[in-house]
Amino acid sequence: MKIKNKLKLALDWTPNINHIGFFIACEKLLYEKYNLKVEIEDPSFDNYKLTPAKKLENGFVDFALCPLESIISYRYKENPINFLAIAKLFDSDLSAIATNTDKIKSPKDLDGKSYASYNARYEDKIICEMVKNDGGRGNIDFVYPEKLGIWNTLENMKYDSTWIFLNWEGVQAESNKLNLKYFKMKDYNIPYSYSPVITAREDCIRNKFSIYKRFLSATKEGFIFAKKNKQESIEILSKFIPSHERNIDLKKSLSMTNDNFKEKDWGIMHKKNIKNFTDWLIKMKLVNKNLDYSKLFTNTLIS
Repeated sequence: MKIKNKLKLALDWTPNINHIGFFIACEKLLYEKYNLKVEIEDPSFDNYKLTPAKKLENGFVDFALCPLESIISYRYKENPINFLAIAKLFDSDLSAIATNTDKIKSPKDLDGKSYASYNARYEDKIICEMVKNDGGRGNIDFVYPEKLGIWNTLENMKYDSTWIFLNWEGVQAESNKLNLKYFKMKDYNIPYSYSPVITAREDCIRNKFSIYKRFLSATKEGFIFAKKNKQESIEILSKFIPSHERNIDLKKSLSMTNDNFKEKDWGIMHKKNIKNFTDWLIKMKLVNKNLDYSKLFTNTLIS
């Protein structure tokens, strides 16, 4: 009997709709079909003491779910670590800035208002530029609560705004009868890129190429299963969702999610999307002008 290759994945958040393909691949034994044993851990294990990217840096996991910005940050810091995006989950950006007050009609109204920040790379600057692009000054009161409690600060009106996923917190807001307003980056001339992406270390990719390729094949099958078997997929995911989020309309959440990837080219990243974002970061002087966008990702592991 073959010994299964053990792999570990660090999620970017507690289990939610963005992760459905991974949990399906586990529960439907798709990873086992590819002779893999995959362990999934989420930030609630340590209350986000370590980010997924930090876990990857330290060798605690094989893969991390994180935004493309994390890869840029790690590759271009003083002691660089060569992370690579090896697959995107979705074709388009499903995130938005959410606000909970009628006084904020558009991003420029965020001037003088509070924003609960995850303190992610470039996050605060992106928000400031969104406000400026809408005619505001970019004078925002950034606050930094515990990451896993940020959504609650918007729900209970403690802070005025934060970054969310429309297919998760957006649907949850509807379920909870919260009247939120949303601003998407693309509508305010910010060419935000893929988020989240599956990330791995370049040296590990070379050493475990066939193993990592099998991981993506099984994961892809998991996401495609979610498209074709909606009710069963919802039942699978519901077992992993934190108890305080189980009132969410999973059917609507899954529908929004499934609309944002195609079966045939799941995972494939397009260079124009990434280049547009890195060009913007260079223009904003957030990164070195020598940044090479082509070294941030690879599609070679996707079947």
